[in-house]
Amino acid sequence: MAKQSAGILLYRRKATQLEVFLGHPGGPFWAKKDLGSWSIPKGEYLDGEEPLQAAIREFEEETGYRPSGDFIQLSSIRQKGHKTVHCWAVAGELDADSIVSNLFEIEWPPRSGKMKAFPEIDRAAWFSLEMARVKINERQASFIDELEKLIDE
Repeated sequence: MAKQSAGILLYRRKATQLEVFLGHPGGPFWAKKDLGSWSIPKGEYLDGEEPLQAAIREFEEETGYRPSGDFIQLSSIRQKGHKTVHCWAVAGELDADSIVSNLFEIEWPPRSGKMKAFPEIDRAAWFSLEMARVKINERQASFIDELEKLIDE
């Protein structure tokens, strides 16, 4: 069975403009990548785990912020690696510069026998919808399009 992930697209209104919160993946493979590499905070969930609860848990693990409010379920997408991503949008306010992400470990440098820890999200930011579409993983851009249609500007 293909892997499944659940995540949150946090949004806010800044003056008259809608903005979304995205995270940049941490670790050496993403260090020099920018356009098309940002993502909604998300993660895999286990069979039997409620996807929305997993999305909330993952968001909190990756940012230190626990989203709450009226969650809007968006259409699921399938990423290039065949992982299905379920997403909920919710309004919220978070200081992107003060996120605290959990860590993951990998062997680094490769074949060195040394394990090194990296944050799951090494930085985060609020983006206008236009800029977010450029920054986000191309398959996740539909989350932004759907949110824009659902939220009156």
